[in-house]
Amino acid sequence: MENQVEVAAQRDGVVVEILVEAGTQVRKGQVLAKLDDRQIVTDLEAARAKSASIEADLNNWKAEAKVLEADLQRTRKMWEAMLITQEQYEHAQYKAEADQWDVKRVEHLLVNARDIEESLQLELEKTRITAPFDGVIARRYIRVGQMMTRGDRVFWVTSTGPLRVRFTLPSRLLTQVKIGQRVSLTVPDETPAIEHAAQIIQMSPVVDPGSDTIEVLAELRGNVQGIRPGMQADVHVSAHP
Repeated sequence: MENQVEVAAQRDGVVVEILVEAGTQVRKGQVLAKLDDRQIVTDLEAARAKSASIEADLNNWKAEAKVLEADLQRTRKMWEAMLITQEQYEHAQYKAEADQWDVKRVEHLLVNARDIEESLQLELEKTRITAPFDGVIARRYIRVGQMMTRGDRVFWVTSTGPLRVRFTLPSRLLTQVKIGQRVSLTVPDETPAIEHAAQIIQMSPVVDPGSDTIEVLAELRGNVQGIRPGMQADVHVSAHP
């Protein structure tokens, strides 16, 4: 059956809290477990403080730049009126230009500091393991205190509906099967066997050269009682010429 995924850890860390167990209904984005985030929180707070400090420094430089620009305008008028020497005017001009470069330098520092802050925020979010979609927890692989490595399995989450089944057909049936066509399936464990209705909703546009098959996706319709995600099923397709 389709609509199931094994959720993996996105970073290394120690599991400090597990919020769901097998059988728990979950919503997309719901926090399932937490990794130790103390170091990241500390680093993030330090990064935020640094950003705030640089931003305050930038505001000071901008304020000084406005003062120096006003001084430059006044000095230009005095030079044009021949009240000061050209050397005095050029000194004021160089000072104003140097201050503008300082403003640009601090602006770049602030951009870099905020990039670091954003990166740490993303790492913090990775310590929260969340559900990828609405569904149910089929299996839990972790325990509190366990050291996780990026990529380790954490939970098996499966959707409760709509139920879908993915199967393959010989490529010679490509022109005889189409999207929207009705198919039926049976579950080997059911006694007596019950035929469940399904409808083809997707077909691969290419043929697998290794097996000479096409991949097909069908969605179950009507009564699906007794069918659970992860079950194996036999699909029955009527090919039409």
